[in-house]
Amino acid sequence: MTWYTTDAARLLPWTGAEGQPCYLIGDGQGYVSRVADTMESVQLGMADDLLGHVEDLLDDRSATPEQLRYVVARLSESLRDVHRIARSRGARLEGVAARAGHPG
Repeated sequence: MTWYTTDAARLLPWTGAEGQPCYLIGDGQGYVSRVADTMESVQLGMADDLLGHVEDLLDDRSATPEQLRYVVARLSESLRDVHRIARSRGARLEGVAARAGHPG
């Protein structure tokens, strides 16, 4: 039987009830890990698409304040997702380095 410690916890790319972070303990090979990998990929792709839309909107001198507020709200959501992904991946890299005996 394999026991996993909290240093192997993965911050998942979604939140739980009341916006609380969700974590997964495991080896990174299971079903939930694959779903998380897919969701991270989708979130990063959406962020990239959003950046392109923002550039177009900023070049459009006729963009309304409502359009700009809307895109800023979407940017905020996207940045929150990308930040969560970066924290999750950074923590996993630090865990790998620590288990290998290298400084994080």
